Amino acid sequence: MTPFLDLASDSGFGLANLPYGVFSTAGHPARVGVRLGDWVVDLDVLEQHGLIAAAGAGRGPVFNHASLNAFMALGADAWDAVRSRLQDLLRADGAPDLRDSATLREHAIVPLADVTMHLPAEIGDYTDFYSSRQHATNVGTMFRGPENALMPNWLHLPVGYHGRASSVVVSGTDVVRPSGQQRPDDDAPPVFGPSKLLDIELELGFFVGPGNDLGSPLPMAEASRQIFGFVLVNDWSARDIQKWEYVPLGPFLGKNFATSVSPWVVPYAALEPFRIPGEAQDASAGNPEPLPYLRQPEPRSLDIDLTVALETTAMREAGAAPHVVATSNAKNLYWSPEQQLVHHTVNGCNARPGDLMASGTISGEEPGSYGSFLELSWRGTRPLSLPDGDTRTFLRDGDRVLLSGEAVRGDLRIGFGEVTGTILPSDSTAGGLPLAS
Repeated sequence: MTPFLDLASDSGFGLANLPYGVFSTAGHPARVGVRLGDWVVDLDVLEQHGLIAAAGAGRGPVFNHASLNAFMALGADAWDAVRSRLQDLLRADGAPDLRDSATLREHAIVPLADVTMHLPAEIGDYTDFYSSRQHATNVGTMFRGPENALMPNWLHLPVGYHGRASSVVVSGTDVVRPSGQQRPDDDAPPVFGPSKLLDIELELGFFVGPGNDLGSPLPMAEASRQIFGFVLVNDWSARDIQKWEYVPLGPFLGKNFATSVSPWVVPYAALEPFRIPGEAQDASAGNPEPLPYLRQPEPRSLDIDLTVALETTAMREAGAAPHVVATSNAKNLYWSPEQQLVHHTVNGCNARPGDLMASGTISGEEPGSYGSFLELSWRGTRPLSLPDGDTRTFLRDGDRVLLSGEAVRGDLRIGFGEVTGTILPSDSTAGGLPLAS
């Protein structure tokens, strides 16, 4: 498929992608669009002119909202129909309605440089999983030793916890260093102060579509039609606060201060060509077979390249490019998005349109593929060397982290863009620990 707009030959935002996002322009409120190369196609305008009708004739608009929730709620049949219609409208050899109308193109096609991106959904609930086997093994090894790295339940179910939806922010939002209780000395009482061990988590997230009624679990056969699309997620972590607080109930203040997501939601359908077999979940690989409700036909994994880059204050002032500190891949997830969603609802929990679920940190087997500074610096014992001679174990004030992703197969490229955030100093004046250094 060739679009009638000019795109760079290596663009990951062609007609095979068409990710959805919420954007605003000067003097015009937030509404829904799709990205095509370095352009945003205004779906509100197309809907007003009758070129698309996501909800069906006479049922009202869904793209004039400041979130994707109304569209997500319509379900996979509506998503498929809109996607197919957009590909036809935007193809060089497709329907002429938009292509041949200079007036309509002027109103409906906006340069990407002229838009402000917003959080793509009104997120009612946010759940974070722990689905990368290598990450769980690394963390378990650090704190419990290699013989007890994985907890007994880990290979039987997708471990997760409920995060805080109110602090999910769109890419580019600054992150204030959190303060809280820590206990750096096991032989002394806890102290209060800004986190010294501020970290990232490289994750893949997805948004739920229509969801399910309370008391009615989603079966595996329906899971793929319930996932609207995917975003990159950086679930920032204060490791010192987390270590002191997490027993016995798990993550709390060390995690709920900020979670950043990329602005463009890549449709589930766009990633179909990148589905690959996952690690065997049976005796052939020495793994226990999941209970029947979690069994998923192959291919269940996604082949998406992921990158973590760091820009320090010194790099920024010198005009130097961000330094890549890790490269990973979504195929390093043991539990798939579908398995995460099915397990989440198996007890009758109701998922709703716009709910966000994230994979947990994605780490590969090699040190350069670890998705957190906790692992990259191995709990602070192996500082990372930067090009200018500086080092890092955890994040300093002024550091900017950039996570990016792209799925590539031959000439087909599906881009995720970036999710970024810059660390600002703590605004706490209470006594306790000094700022990280």
